[in-house]
Amino acid sequence: MRYAPFGRTGLELSKVAVGTWGIGGTGWGGQDEGEAIEAIHAMLDHGVNFIDTAPVYGFGAAEKLVGKAIAGRDRSKIAIADKFGVTWPDGEGNGLFQNGSRDNVLREIDLALTRIGTDYIDLYMQHWPDTDTKAPASETFGTLQELKEQGVIKHVGVSNSSIELIGAASEFTAIEFLQVQHSMLERGNEELMAWAQGNGIAVMAWAPLAAGMLTGKYRTQPEFAADDWRSIFYPFFTEPAFSKAQEVLKVLDGIAAAHHAPVSAVAINWSAQNPLVSSALLGVRNKAQGDENAVALDWELTPDEIATINAAL
Repeated sequence: MRYAPFGRTGLELSKVAVGTWGIGGTGWGGQDEGEAIEAIHAMLDHGVNFIDTAPVYGFGAAEKLVGKAIAGRDRSKIAIADKFGVTWPDGEGNGLFQNGSRDNVLREIDLALTRIGTDYIDLYMQHWPDTDTKAPASETFGTLQELKEQGVIKHVGVSNSSIELIGAASEFTAIEFLQVQHSMLERGNEELMAWAQGNGIAVMAWAPLAAGMLTGKYRTQPEFAADDWRSIFYPFFTEPAFSKAQEVLKVLDGIAAAHHAPVSAVAINWSAQNPLVSSALLGVRNKAQGDENAVALDWELTPDEIATINAAL
């Protein structure tokens, strides 16, 4: 496993992290609890020391699974990133609401600690900008600073944000990390990522495998349920993006064969070796995926291979 300093937090974290959106089950075709825990254990056993989760992943299910997975392990050696701000006031599956109010921040941190079974969160972030309650930065991030001073959270960050919002938040607490979507097939956030890295802000890349497209699993266009996140959130499974992704996969196939490795390992290394990425979040559903994700970092892409991939992109 490879590790690197995580911005200016003082943490030394694995270059890949356990992503738990999928194991929440909702919108991903369900999830077996035993397999989910085995998946997390597989990555931890390979040296991954970083887990990312959120309350909206399965409406609390993912946080509870993280708690079960880390039970009995040395908590001080596992960094947990969690989120707040996306709630479901009308009941599970009946509409999401973005709420950055003080009351909601305090409510969500208490729920997170209870579900995970811990007394602190290492990295706590606003999941999406608050476009519903429109709580001012002073309220949201002032509350986070209070929690930080109390030791309930250790580091504050933002997800899916902007330079302007980070600037506003920074007036009330130190923003130490940023989470954005980034993969071979989604590079629209690279200017923001470069700005963040240049200002000492660590960058977590979510969906580096493009919701599974860069594993090589989908060689013919799939059909997902209407409520599946791969139908709603990602363009890679519809045309013209699907056919373009297939051309990229042909290049990855050749590199994977040269290393006697799966295609996913090529994409994982491309992200892990990217200087803009502090850690890449890898969704995992079972032990086999956990093992495959972690051992991908047993080798590295050569500069020529990276250049070949980038030319294809």
